[in-house]
Amino acid sequence: MTKNRDQADYYAKKAKKEGYPARSVYKLEEIQHRFRIIKPGETVLDIGAAPGSWTLYTHKEILKGSGKIVSIDLRPLKLNPLPKNITFIQGDAFSEEILHMIDFYGPYDCIISDAAPNTTGNRSIDTLRSHGLAESVVSFAADHLKPHGNLVLKIFQGGEEQGVMQQMRTLFTKVKPLKPKACRNESFELFLIGLDKNE
Repeated sequence: MTKNRDQADYYAKKAKKEGYPARSVYKLEEIQHRFRIIKPGETVLDIGAAPGSWTLYTHKEILKGSGKIVSIDLRPLKLNPLPKNITFIQGDAFSEEILHMIDFYGPYDCIISDAAPNTTGNRSIDTLRSHGLAESVVSFAADHLKPHGNLVLKIFQGGEEQGVMQQMRTLFTKVKPLKPKACRNESFELFLIGLDKNE
């Protein structure tokens, strides 16, 4: 078995043991430890939340019952029961109907997004779709994030990430790229962290 596979198995087994639906939880854990993007008592929006690992980690390890989380995805969360400070909205985060609901619960101290497009296996197409999704999340943050708020989003590397980082630099004091240790070595995903939204 290769080292990459060993690493993948390690994070998958760890997630199962600790009660998380997916190994992606450890990506957010590293981001949180390095940048302190979320603080207790805050209001957090999780875009592309299913199966629910980022939402659950935010609830259990950061907010610990304080604050609130609004989670959105086309698919249902695999969290049962749903903790009382989590509101789940099933649907397209960028549709007019869902935007009204997001407005109702906002504005937000932090927006987190592990969202990815449906992949085709064609890296050029997948990268382009990821870039479009990332741009939508940044535009969304411009309208729904509080001053001094933080943003985390995923993008597939392919050259387009520089343009998204430039877009983020117009909104945030600092913008940092990170490939967390829990990403598979062969993965071309990258996380962009926007810190301290301008007033």
